[in-house]
Amino acid sequence: MHTVVRGAGALGLTVLLLTAATGCQGDGSSAAEPAPTSPATGTGTGAGTAATGLAAQQLDWHACAAPISAQGNGTAPAADWQCATLKAPLDHGKPDGTTIDLALIRSRAKDEQHRIGSLLFNFGGPGASGVATLPAFAATYASLNSRYDLVGFDPRGVGASAGVRCLDDRAMDAATAAESTPETPDEVKALDDGNARFAAACERNSGAVLPYVDTESAARDLDLMRQVLGDRKLAYFGISYGTQLGGVYAHLFPQQVGRVVLDSVVDPTKDPQQSALGQAQGFQLALGDFMKACAAQAGTACPTGAGGDAGTAKVAELVQKLERSPLPTKQGRQLTESLAVTGIAGALYSQETWPALAAGLSEAMEQGTGDTLLRLADGLNGRDPQGHYTNLNAANRAISCVDAQQRYSDQDVQQQLPRFRAASPVFGALTAWGLTGCTGWPVPGKAAHPEVAAPGAAPILVVGTTGDPATPVEGARTMAQQLGAGVGVTVTLQGEGHGGYNTGNPCLKQTVDAYLLDGTVPADGTTCG
Repeated sequence: MHTVVRGAGALGLTVLLLTAATGCQGDGSSAAEPAPTSPATGTGTGAGTAATGLAAQQLDWHACAAPISAQGNGTAPAADWQCATLKAPLDHGKPDGTTIDLALIRSRAKDEQHRIGSLLFNFGGPGASGVATLPAFAATYASLNSRYDLVGFDPRGVGASAGVRCLDDRAMDAATAAESTPETPDEVKALDDGNARFAAACERNSGAVLPYVDTESAARDLDLMRQVLGDRKLAYFGISYGTQLGGVYAHLFPQQVGRVVLDSVVDPTKDPQQSALGQAQGFQLALGDFMKACAAQAGTACPTGAGGDAGTAKVAELVQKLERSPLPTKQGRQLTESLAVTGIAGALYSQETWPALAAGLSEAMEQGTGDTLLRLADGLNGRDPQGHYTNLNAANRAISCVDAQQRYSDQDVQQQLPRFRAASPVFGALTAWGLTGCTGWPVPGKAAHPEVAAPGAAPILVVGTTGDPATPVEGARTMAQQLGAGVGVTVTLQGEGHGGYNTGNPCLKQTVDAYLLDGTVPADGTTCG
């Protein structure tokens, strides 16, 4: 089993190796307080009307407890973080019907006198817990925290927000290790049976919420948060899948768009097959960049040699050997082909983990052990050292499958395999077979692709990185075009990794901060080296 981003194939996760350090559980003792005002954003629903229904609720902000396992475990965040629970309709078509709880976390603006308002974050996946992630990356956004309340949330279906539950931990261990690139009829049947077991478990444990974890519903949750937090316009920072959520919000609520940044952009025009192929190409590009850097730094000690086609062949040979003979690890688990490819992909999300990838490949090729690659795979799969999984895989599958109408058969994949393998001898087959993950899903998909056209919206910053493995830079340009003339403003980072702002590039940070803090819109096509 492997996770999928809507339209992005088998390796589509967003933030690499999140160390969940926060949570939002337990009872609060402080009294409810009204949403604060700010001169820049004002308060209310955005049209000068009085809030009604769920938009009129007041949040009970309180000290945060440690996160639950579905969010990632860890310790409670520092005392300057506060948590709350927001009531939202299960079905936005029935606003007075059943409600669900959405978990929120915030850090108040440090400069209250010059506070702008709330800045909401989505870290992607889909399936990443914003409640666990935002405090872990607080230092990255410290400049924005000067004038914004930083607000993270678990989207519906994720973590503590009516989190989708499917397989238990032991079954997840088996699913993530299972054969994911079948070559025989029996292996294809085993993959199909695994997908069926996963879908049945999700329906059995979370059937009531599965039809309602779609991105459009999450976008409507965003607007409810905006109103309850007291902001006239939405200020938002979306990464990876979070860019899709932000684009859908802009389409639904163009007049409520404030300062919005979309970083590492999912192409809204591609179907799942096209996105999966693009992602295979993106990871292959990143692997090539890693091998080139490794050769330059380590010379003959680099496990992939001089890189290029010969280096790719060495990695592909390792992966093929693992299909027949998995490697042992100190955990007692084995490094299988599927886990190895997942671990390699995980390390390519950031240059900071390239040394771990070099060490893991050397360990596997020269010592015959798989500990490092297994740890990298566990990070991407949301597994902690104690063997507990977040609900990232479950939420990812549920959101992706309810969003996308497309359902792919084994025959569809087999017809496309040559193209995928040509795109990447290492990642191609895994991304191709990931397309079958929604086949037989108990809930039909809603659309062929997300609608993001937002005529009349304020300018939206759309950031792409040239070496991004998971969301190729072309997606940023397409998103900007689809948002519409005068709305999408492209900024390109010439660099590596997934999540441009998080690289700390001074030019990009200055550009984004000037936009979010001062409203300075850069020239369309701005490039940072």
